[in-house]
Amino acid sequence: MKKALTALFITGLATGTFGSVLAAPSSAQLLENIGIGAGAGIITGTVVGDDAGLDDVINGGAAGAAVEIVGGDDSSLAEDAAIGAAASAAVGTITNDDSLIENAIQGGAAGALINILGN
Repeated sequence: MKKALTALFITGLATGTFGSVLAAPSSAQLLENIGIGAGAGIITGTVVGDDAGLDDVINGGAAGAAVEIVGGDDSSLAEDAAIGAAASAAVGTITNDDSLIENAIQGGAAGALINILGN
């Protein structure tokens, strides 16, 4: 399981890194934010006491996509955190039976990280 998570994490980072080189600027930013969100999902899944898994990667990636699509380039830290929290909470209800609060925390952390790294 640990090898699978490592492979997913590295794949997400590679997608964000190489996608930003090969894709159009708007697509590159989207892929980068999905990669950052997926990485943040794994880390926050471990921190909140959840076993980090594919659901955490999906929740974080969804938060990253939502921050890019809804928030855009001029959104504040609080806005990006709120967008990430809402997206991750919504996707979390589909991907697992965990707490809505834990999913929102994961998405909020991903949104905040994207805002910090993007500025």
